[in-house]
Order: sequence, then C-alpha cells, then structure tokens
Amino acid sequence: MHEFSLAPIVIVLLVSVITVIFCRKLNIPSMLGYLLVGFIAGPSMLHLIPKNQATDYLGEIGIVFLMFSIGLEFSLPKLKAMRRLVFGLGGLQVVITMLAVMGVLMALDTPFNWAFATAGALAMSSTAIVSRILSEKTELGQPHGQMAMGVLLMQDIAVVPLMILIPALAGGSSGNLWAELGWAALKMIATLSILFLIGNRVMSPWFRMVAKRKSSELFMINVLLVTLGVAYLTELEGLSLALGAFVAGMLLSETEYRFQVEDDIRPFRDILLGFFFITVGMKLDLQALISDWQLILVLLAILVLLKALVVFIIAHRMRHPVGDSLKAALYLAQGGEFGFVMLAISSKINMVSTELEQAATAAVLLSMVIAPFLLESSDKIVSRFVKSSWDMKALDLHTMLVATMNKSDHVLIIGFGRGGQTVGRILAEQNIPYFALDLDVERVQIARSAGEPVSFGDAKRREVLEAAGLGRAKMVVLTLNNMHETQHVLNNIISMHPSMPVYARAINDDYVGIFTDMGAEEAVSDTKETSLALAGYAMLAHGAPYNKVYQTITNIRRSRYASLGDLFSGSDDDTGFSEEGKTVVRYAFALSDNAAAVGKTIAQLPIQSCHIRLLFVRRNTGRIDHLAPEFVLQTGDILVVAGKKEEIISFENWSLQGHF
Repeated sequence: MHEFSLAPIVIVLLVSVITVIFCRKLNIPSMLGYLLVGFIAGPSMLHLIPKNQATDYLGEIGIVFLMFSIGLEFSLPKLKAMRRLVFGLGGLQVVITMLAVMGVLMALDTPFNWAFATAGALAMSSTAIVSRILSEKTELGQPHGQMAMGVLLMQDIAVVPLMILIPALAGGSSGNLWAELGWAALKMIATLSILFLIGNRVMSPWFRMVAKRKSSELFMINVLLVTLGVAYLTELEGLSLALGAFVAGMLLSETEYRFQVEDDIRPFRDILLGFFFITVGMKLDLQALISDWQLILVLLAILVLLKALVVFIIAHRMRHPVGDSLKAALYLAQGGEFGFVMLAISSKINMVSTELEQAATAAVLLSMVIAPFLLESSDKIVSRFVKSSWDMKALDLHTMLVATMNKSDHVLIIGFGRGGQTVGRILAEQNIPYFALDLDVERVQIARSAGEPVSFGDAKRREVLEAAGLGRAKMVVLTLNNMHETQHVLNNIISMHPSMPVYARAINDDYVGIFTDMGAEEAVSDTKETSLALAGYAMLAHGAPYNKVYQTITNIRRSRYASLGDLFSGSDDDTGFSEEGKTVVRYAFALSDNAAAVGKTIAQLPIQSCHIRLLFVRRNTGRIDHLAPEFVLQTGDILVVAGKKEEIISFENWSLQGHF
C-alpha cells in the first residue's frame, strides 16, 4: 500500500516562503520566486512535485480566480466599448503574429504543420503575468491596460479554433474542418449570450438571497460556486476556464456585492496563482536549455521582439497614441499559459518534433521570466524611444501647464478619489483655489466635464508635478489609497521643494510617523481621525463644553496622536503581514506565583535590553502610573507594556520564566 507523505509539500512550502522573502527584500517580483521554486522542486532537479495533469489543472485554477477578479473591474458596457480592441487589435494580433512566426520558421526549413502549431502557441501571451502586473500598478483602466486586456481576451477566444485546426492538419483531412469551426463558433456565441442574458437577471437576486442569511461562510461558498461553476460551464462548451471566470466576474461587477466578493476571493487567487507559477517553473528542462540554446534564442527573439513589433504596428495603425501602442506592445511581448497546452497537444499528435516542442517551451518560459523585469521598466523604455511618452494619457504636459498657468498659492491635491474630492469641495466653498491629479481616466473625464480643476497625471513623475504647478502651490494634500505610492510622491515633493508644506493621508497608523519623518507637515490617520470625531461627539453628549472638546482634540492632533498610540492588538486589526513586525502595540500580562519577576524591582527588569516601555502596573483594583526604580513587583500584578510584538514576547518570557 502506497503511503502518502507530507514531506515534499512541507519542503516546497518552506522553499517558497524563503524564496519569496528574498524576492521581496530584493524588490524582485514574487512570481519569479515561484518560478524558481518550481524549477528547483520539479522534475529537473529535486523531483519533489510530480509533473502530471492534476498539478497543471490545480495551477490553472489560479488563473481562473485571477480572471474572475479582473472581470470584477469590467462590465458589459465596458466590454462593448472595447469590442474594437478585442476583435480589431486582438484579432489582427493573433493572425499577423502567426503569419510572421510561420514565415520565420519556414525560412529556417521548418515544415508547414510544425510552423503552424508553433506559431499558434507563440502568438499567445501570459494572462496571469500581464493581468497581475496591470492590477498591481493600477493600470487596468489606462489605455495601454485596456489594449492589453482586449488582446488577451481575443487570445482566449482564439484558442478554440486553433485547438480544432491543429488536430485537423495533423490528420491531413479538412473535409469537416469548416463544419467543426462553425459549430464551435455557434457554441461559443450561444454560451456567452446565455451567460450574459440570464446571468444579469439571476446574479444580483441570487447574491441578495445569500447575503440575507448573514453568514460569511455561506457567502464565501457562494463566491466559489459562481466562480468555478461558470468556468466549468464554459469548459464544457470547449471554451477556456479563464474566459468563463472573466464573464462571471463581469456579471458581478455591476452588483452591490462587487467589493465584498473581491475581498473574499483574494486569498484563493493569490495562493493558487502562486502555485500556477510553480507549475510553470516545473516545465523548465535544463537539458533542453543546453542542447538547443541557439533555437531557443531564435524563438525567444520571436516572442519578445517580433510580437512586440507586430502589436505596436497594429495599434499605431489603428491610431492609438505612440506611447500607449509601445507600452501595450511591451506588456504583450512574452509567451503564455495556453502556449504550453498547445505545444503539449501538438507534440502528442506529431505536429511538432520533440526538439522543437522543448525549445519552444523553454523560450516561452524564459520570456515569462523576463516579462516582470520588462514590464517594471516599461516607463523608462517608452520614455527613451517616444517623445513626451511619460505623460501617456489624454492630456500632455502643455495642456496641464496651460490649465495651471494662472494658478498660484493654490492647493495641489494628489488623488481625486472620495477623500480628494471631499477636500476639493470644501476648499471650493471657501473660494480657495486648488488643482488635482488623478490616475483614473474615467473619473478625470467625468470630473473635468463637470468643470472640476483636475487632470490626468502620474504624480510619481517629477515632470508632472512641475506641470501641475508644484513650484507655485501653497501646499500639497496627498489622499492616495496606496501608501507606497504616497511615499514615492512625498519623496519627490520634498526633494524638489523642501519647504513645501505637505499634508498626507495615512490609512495605517504606522505611516503617520513614516510620513512625518520623511518631511510631511502633518500625516492624518484614517482610523485616528474617525475615533477623534466619535470621541468628540461622546464628550459633547456627556456635557463637556465645546471649547474643552476642541482643545482636547487639537492637543491630540498636535502631539501627532502620541496618546492614542500603543493600542492592544487583535485578530481583526488590518495591519498587513509586511508591517506586522514593525507595529508598536500595547500588551498586558499577569505575574503568577512562580513568575521570575515576582520580588524583583523595576530597575532589575530588562526593559532597556528588550526595547519596551513599562506603562503602568495594575495591582488589585488600583493603577500605579509612577513607578520608581525600587518599586517591587508582587504576585498578581498586571504589567502593561508597549513595544513591538517580538520584543514584548521576549520581555514576557523573561518575566515569567527568568530567561529569553
């Protein structure tokens, strides 16, 4: 009887954690870490993960959840508006890329059938990599992001006829080919039409019924049911799982449950998507890299250079801006997941040789490894080749300069979401001039049409800040949701104009100190300000005079919330994993009969070596705030301390056991 062992899984998880930690530390995309884990743990090296259909299918589920979350960003009206990108740019990209690849391969004496199958595989791009990076960089709504997504959707659709054509060519028969293609097209149109027509009517009432049960567990199960259920229905009709999941996400994008669904699905998406990249890394064959390196380099050049050139030419000919066309080309210049599937199937039916399949697979993998680096530096690449490409949007620098030329002593608002609009509205009521920058194209267009002084622009770029009148502004207000972007923008502002007053929004209390240390005049904490408002109302309702309430809250703000720090932490705190170890919290523990600290004085405690603060001691029902060095601790005393979690744990261990 075969005994199942957890050892390989534990080893893979350990290697994954270590690798991703180093990737984060070196600022390298974590997906490259997963690719490396797959290569190390796969058949090429340690043989810890079996290479079979089950592991590939589990990896594909990660793409399903990714495409579902991407679908939540779209809607049917948006998809209709993108039909020119999907069927125009996307359709031409697939056809012309395949013809170009076939021409190159046949010039190298590759048989027609082999060239066709390989061209079909190389015409695909990586939905997982492109979608994830677009999401992380908040570029899905930007022109190049929509162009890339349109092409990726068309590639998913194109897989269906290609999977019919390749076996037909392998069999040497084309008698029923057109009938099969027509039947596949009918099934695809019918399936998507039914999903959109019925789904729009069913999805919202169905989720409303589930939500009324007020069970988070039931809601989560329902999200999984809809995601995997719709993906399964499209798979039954010969379409991809990813396309079905994308449709499911779009059906939910216009309901009131969109944001809740997005939060619930994120853990599954990130974990399974990581496993997908591990399965991709497993496909890398070291022997193939060594033996066929020349062919691999040719195919890699086709994937990166030829495909990028094709996308750029088509997009530019369709009258898209040069910068957007080039950036979309860079985003699509790599191989994709469906390429592996098509190469594997083609190899089984002798549509490609074993050597060509291995070389093409290696080229696709290498292109996927290169892709994150290429996309992270896409702005620099485009700005080097395209004049004024760093603006990348509907308004260039000249337009922005004209809009801000007559403004001086204005408030520059970075981020025109809910917070930025609220600040702007209050300033407008007081006749205080302001100008705002935002990266959401749709929001900017609507706001500008309503007469708001807002422009599209990336405040992380110094040229945009200068064009927005930073040098003439009286102050800057940062209201961004992304704290890392806020740090980037704040650093630019302080380095360009050190004396510029900057007021920054901090969604996490820990960033209050970070922003003020960087040079911000004030950093306003979302949670602290909400608490101050509620405390003010409570004080007024309790009979406190308005002046006292105002003075109390003002003093707390002036101290930058010092008296509100060191809070007791709990499981529902929103501190991220990367920040958890840095957070200063408040903690309390009691001294038992045999605790090592009993009988010790305050001076004998390792307070300084543990880098914690002893705030006060609670004895019986009393609280002792002023602790002299000679104060002796007794059994039952409760010590209330503040510090980082690991330092508090060390101090507690010493107090109870006498050692760290």
